[in-house]
Amino acid sequence: MFQRLGLTVAFLSLGFVALSGCGTFGEGGGIKTEAKYPTGADRAATGNDIYAKPQSIFGKDGVGLFTGDRSEDDGGSGGIGVNGYLWRAALDTVSFMPLESADPFGGTILTAWYEPPESSGERLKLNVFITGKRLRADALRVRVFRQVRKGGAWKDAAVDPDTARGIEDAILNRARQFRVSELAR
Repeated sequence: MFQRLGLTVAFLSLGFVALSGCGTFGEGGGIKTEAKYPTGADRAATGNDIYAKPQSIFGKDGVGLFTGDRSEDDGGSGGIGVNGYLWRAALDTVSFMPLESADPFGGTILTAWYEPPESSGERLKLNVFITGKRLRADALRVRVFRQVRKGGAWKDAAVDPDTARGIEDAILNRARQFRVSELAR
């Protein structure tokens, strides 16, 4: 019983010593408890300025889902994650094909297989990737997939490299038309 009491006293003493080390000793050996409110220079130096604009982990302006800053992204984004002109132009250009999925925040348009009426036994599929917020050619990539029917089954076939470039050019031209028509308003 005395051993248990001795351990309890030892732990309490250790706790008291640890807690007393948390305070600052002032003149005369006592614990200094006076709080000092930081002045303007102190607040700026420590980052505790209550009048300063609060900082955010999401950047200086926070997260803007439905706003767009035209000065930085060539305009037309309107709350989506990619250039709005390229997005609208890509949707407009591939509108003759059925869409499998379209993600405006990721800038991805995937079409389903499309069989052109003029060429039976052949089908095409497009993947369109918009990778930036600026209206530039390097912010757009198109992948074209082609299959032909052989013996009742679809087989992958070669695609002319100029096909993807032609679709990219058509999307870029349409995006420029959208931008010019919006600036003319």
